[in-house]
Amino acid sequence: MRSSRERAFWSVLATLLLAAAAAAWWTADQWRPHAGPWAEQAWKKITRPGPETLPSGQQPPAAQARPAQGGASAPAAAPPRKCVKDGRTTYTDQPCPHGSQELPVDGAVTSLPAPAR
Repeated sequence: MRSSRERAFWSVLATLLLAAAAAAWWTADQWRPHAGPWAEQAWKKITRPGPETLPSGQQPPAAQARPAQGGASAPAAAPPRKCVKDGRTTYTDQPCPHGSQELPVDGAVTSLPAPAR
């Protein structure tokens, strides 16, 4: 059986942990946007460790360390281009038409039309 001091210590500890959990839940809107990306990156590193986590004698050569890309025999897609002419913007994977200005693509392009075959 535990002494009264030991029971009091564990009771206080449990109360403090419960209060800390409640405070974290209550203020999650403030800290989660800052901690979210870090926590996601840490979770990926813990659950999917890469070759850099192996001991120094067991690391594969640099050429083997890169993961194989699916469909490696298919040609890589051309990077998207942003073409501006007369105030109109078009996105393409071909060279910009004559007379248009090519600008850097800011942000991410989520889809391009399939190339004509």
